[in-house]
Amino acid sequence: MIAALLAALLAALGQHVYTNADVENGARLYSASCATCHGPRGDAVRGVALFSGSFRRATTDDEVARIILTGIAGTSMPPNNYSEAEAGMIVAYLRGAARGGVTTTTGDAVRGRAIFSGKGRCATCHNDTSRMAPSLSDVGVVRRPLDIEQALVDPSADINYDYRFVRAVTKKGDVVTGRLLNQSSFSVQILDAKEQLRSFDRSDLKEFAIKTTSEMPSYRGVLDPQEIADVVTYLVTLRGKR
Repeated sequence: MIAALLAALLAALGQHVYTNADVENGARLYSASCATCHGPRGDAVRGVALFSGSFRRATTDDEVARIILTGIAGTSMPPNNYSEAEAGMIVAYLRGAARGGVTTTTGDAVRGRAIFSGKGRCATCHNDTSRMAPSLSDVGVVRRPLDIEQALVDPSADINYDYRFVRAVTKKGDVVTGRLLNQSSFSVQILDAKEQLRSFDRSDLKEFAIKTTSEMPSYRGVLDPQEIADVVTYLVTLRGKR
């Protein structure tokens, strides 16, 4: 009852009720883009204090989100290539920071890019030439920050349907593992470890199984929480061609 009354009051004031996930996502998005000009504490632009809880050009959360999306004509505030949902998440983060209730680890995109190419060795598989792992050139658009973080620490929790891996054993005893490209009731096509196309009639296979675990290793314990946040923040910036 109290929660419903609070939600109604906030709605009347033009504010929204946000989940912890909204705030977490907003923090990643803010770090990836907004912090470049506004700084990590939201006070790097003269006369602007994003974490103060009040704004000169907006009163409601929707008005703040609109400014994030369309920018402010005649100023250095540009429009941004975010969805309305993503803009709302940034507002959630700003509101949470104003209340002092944000404890999420924010990242740095520059450090994240270095980890992606270096310590994390992510670019070994996620590059423009490999067909064994998805391209991440627009991952900031198609995946939420929390989804990206989950993929780093628990990649088997949500395996990309187009990048399922299989193990096949022929009746002759040959073992083939690789990415499943296609299958029917009569045949299967596999991209093997050397990225060579292999096609088999099901009648020639003694065993065939789709793996339930991801080929991608978990970075839990390999990268510390700050490094994870840095990589996520970098990946959020990858939004394809604009």
